[in-house]
Amino acid sequence: MINKFNKAPLWEVSKDLASVAMGRKNAEIVIKNAKIINVCTREILEGRDVAIIKGRIAKLGKCDDVIGEDTKVIDASNMYLAPAFMDGHIHIESSMLTPKEYAKAVIPHGTSAIFMDPHEVCNVLGLKAVRCMLDDAKGTPLKVMLATPSCVPAIPGFEDTGSYIGPSDVKETMTWDECIGLGEMMNFPGIINSNEETHAIVGETLKAGKIVTGHYSIPETENGLNAYISSGVRCCHESTRAIDALEKMRLGMYAQLREGSAWHDLQEVKKAITDHEVDSRFACLVTDDTHPNTLIEKGHLDYVVKRAIEEGINPIEAIQMVTINVAQLFQLDHDMGSITPSKCADMVLIDDLNACHVVMTFINGELVAENGKNVVPFEEYVYPSWATDSLNLKDLTIDDFALKSDKDQVKAHVIEVIPGKTITLDKIMDFKVVDNKVVLDGNDDVLKAVVFDRHHKNGKYSFGFVKGFGIKGGALAQTVAHDAHNMLIIGSNDEDMLLAYNTLRECKGGSVAIKNGKVIGKVELPLAGLMSLKSLEDTKVMVDSLENAWKEMGSTLPSPFMTMGILSLACIPTLRLTNRGLVDCNKFEFVDLFINK
Repeated sequence: MINKFNKAPLWEVSKDLASVAMGRKNAEIVIKNAKIINVCTREILEGRDVAIIKGRIAKLGKCDDVIGEDTKVIDASNMYLAPAFMDGHIHIESSMLTPKEYAKAVIPHGTSAIFMDPHEVCNVLGLKAVRCMLDDAKGTPLKVMLATPSCVPAIPGFEDTGSYIGPSDVKETMTWDECIGLGEMMNFPGIINSNEETHAIVGETLKAGKIVTGHYSIPETENGLNAYISSGVRCCHESTRAIDALEKMRLGMYAQLREGSAWHDLQEVKKAITDHEVDSRFACLVTDDTHPNTLIEKGHLDYVVKRAIEEGINPIEAIQMVTINVAQLFQLDHDMGSITPSKCADMVLIDDLNACHVVMTFINGELVAENGKNVVPFEEYVYPSWATDSLNLKDLTIDDFALKSDKDQVKAHVIEVIPGKTITLDKIMDFKVVDNKVVLDGNDDVLKAVVFDRHHKNGKYSFGFVKGFGIKGGALAQTVAHDAHNMLIIGSNDEDMLLAYNTLRECKGGSVAIKNGKVIGKVELPLAGLMSLKSLEDTKVMVDSLENAWKEMGSTLPSPFMTMGILSLACIPTLRLTNRGLVDCNKFEFVDLFINK
């Protein structure tokens, strides 16, 4: 894999690097007296210097002989010098930030590179919106690498999206400098059942010599997992059981252990490492989805490394899982992921290893953040109007929210959510019918749900029920509804649900909480209905208000709007609701909402 994210290609600066290493030329930067975390040998090298020129590492050892008048010297006494961190699976859109604001948030926490799968914005607006995000990212020091969305829609035939990605589209993006491979292949049924188009999408990636990233979310580690990996899929972030992660590693697949704002899988999946005497080189740490309040209050990969250490993973191994292991996954370890000669000088200085507290971040040899603050400028980027006005919704009345039946009582499927987990349960419950309308009991923690197609005016919509949010009354609506990002509304009464719909329609997308006919929390996300055009800090204020609204309404879930946002994600077990209907995500077939019609 050719790394396009360097200050200069190696062939162009190899003579300079050799000259510095031999003492014939002075370094541009020398970091002295560091405790180097060597991720190649899993050891700490005490009191070493590092010499840098042209954005790359020339020498480790004693570097006094290459310090000249113009050499910048940084004393790292009593500090650890580690490779900068790389997030091998991330959706920027889930942070609700633009790439520029996201970069501002994560760089001070030691992140130098992310492998971005922008399938959220692609489902809404297609590859032209992906191109906009990449152009925005160019104005930042962060290395934003593209994993081309593989599943637009996520599961064909089960939802309506605003775009479509096929093999020819994937082939085109493989020529882009930013592209390192294919985004998470969520259509694992298509892979294991040898669907022609699904394998053609993977095939275009493999023909380009690039990496296929995965999404295998079912607890089956025999034929299906073997078939999935044998197709060329190299990694997976959907392990929720330790045995899932362990079996993937045993089969040569990189298990990406996830710890984000809502999905707290690390406590369980880390047992694949801590409870077994296995090599951890096929384990990586990823965030997947991270909200602004998490980024500000806890951090990014520095926090995930800290959590891994708290869970009993060796500190150096934890750092390997966000550096060399990630680089090897994407076949970039010849250029990135370690503090060794010739590599890009992407590094972090850490003053407390167990807490993974980052003091300085260097990208391509440049100091870009210090003491939690960015120290380099970021370029402005203006998004086109078609990207900030994307909702295509019709006028609704209160009658549109009535769920009708000619029975006196109905038995129905109910989606039950699990705190901090992506999977759901399928419960069967009874509901009363009054005046031909299904009514809620109010005491069983069940809400009505409806998903409206927001891409095509007068499009399809469908009803369902959800349980487990703890909401006592009111309504919540989001245009963040993975992966088609249609309008998703849950609520206890039709009046508040209609107000939620109209509120988001007016502000061009986002998330809103309604109680007793009043807006009590709102996050405006006009960019594709997914991202804010405001700063990290201002977006956090909006998100905090929404979280407080959820609490006021009775919910105790972690990041409940993220849990709500995957109610329509039909590629994760067990039961989901899309704009086309209720989906059994184990059998991949529609099921009737009512059991006794």
